Amino acid sequence: MTLFDAIGLDADDTLWENETFFRVTEAQFCALLSDHGDAETIAARLYDTESANLARYGYGIKGFILSMVQTAIELTDGRIEGRQIARILDLGAEMLAHPVTLLPGVKQALDALEGRRLILITKGDLMDQERKIAASGLAERFAAVQILADKTPEAYARVLMGQGVEPSRFLMAGNSMRSDVIPVLDLGGTGVFIPHDLTWSHEHAEAPDHPRLHQLSDMGGLPALIADLEGAA
Repeated sequence: MTLFDAIGLDADDTLWENETFFRVTEAQFCALLSDHGDAETIAARLYDTESANLARYGYGIKGFILSMVQTAIELTDGRIEGRQIARILDLGAEMLAHPVTLLPGVKQALDALEGRRLILITKGDLMDQERKIAASGLAERFAAVQILADKTPEAYARVLMGQGVEPSRFLMAGNSMRSDVIPVLDLGGTGVFIPHDLTWSHEHAEAPDHPRLHQLSDMGGLPALIADLEGAA
């Protein structure tokens, strides 16, 4: 029995590495401003600035760059030098050019799910997400690709309506409990949490006690989980 008409997959830190590049850049940013505080304090200040700016800039590298510039200006009381601003922009440019490295189990899972209706659902800067999807070589695996400003229940509902999929017959897998799992559970779908060691703290959320919530160690286990769920239906 086919329980799911469509299977949604997150992209960043579910299909390929992403947060690693943010952490490396954050460390370089903290080193650049080391005269103005310790790394922990600077990182915390940057996180607060990023969080406050999400409504203005959205998710992604470009918003992160602007938040680094703002944080640097605030930490130095506006005395940051032009060459330091230039270095921050260079760090951002390096992030925008980083390679796409698939995570363990991804290719095997997609091979096993061939023939299923797969939808790639990600969020962030449109141009950067399109670049990564193209560089991954995975675009042809998906029946549809959706790049959202944010992953809310309403956003998922619009995606599913556009795809003609009932929420109860939809499964979403990703590394963010906050963005990939809980909104889909709220709609009546099935959520699969595949944690990544470096998931951004903003994406953390308490795991609900929910019969349609499942957890895997990596993408490689997704086909078997789907087969088990459909076998038991």
